[in-house]
Amino acid sequence: MPFEFLPQAFTAAAMREHAPVQSGVYGIATARTWLYIGETDNIQKTLLEHLRDSHLAAARNSVATRHRPTGFVFEICPAAGRPERQDQLVMEYEPAVNRGGTWPQ
Repeated sequence: MPFEFLPQAFTAAAMREHAPVQSGVYGIATARTWLYIGETDNIQKTLLEHLRDSHLAAARNSVATRHRPTGFVFEICPAAGRPERQDQLVMEYEPAVNRGGTWPQ
């Protein structure tokens, strides 16, 4: 079952406005590919950390700019259901990092 989402821009403003401070799963993507699907106790905080990390990676290594995320999605779900939902979404979308790729460094 796909994400129940409205994609949002991978920006701090969009994260603060749309991502909840709640338990759930989230996905990070470029315009063409899924990069990562994760689960967390605090969706907003975790997405903001990924945003900071992606900016640092791009500043350190120009190759990383081709992997820069452009959007995010999320679903609120209880902690007990997060790992199973994450696994379902990873199997469906096959994001690069979850498949054994690396997050841009």
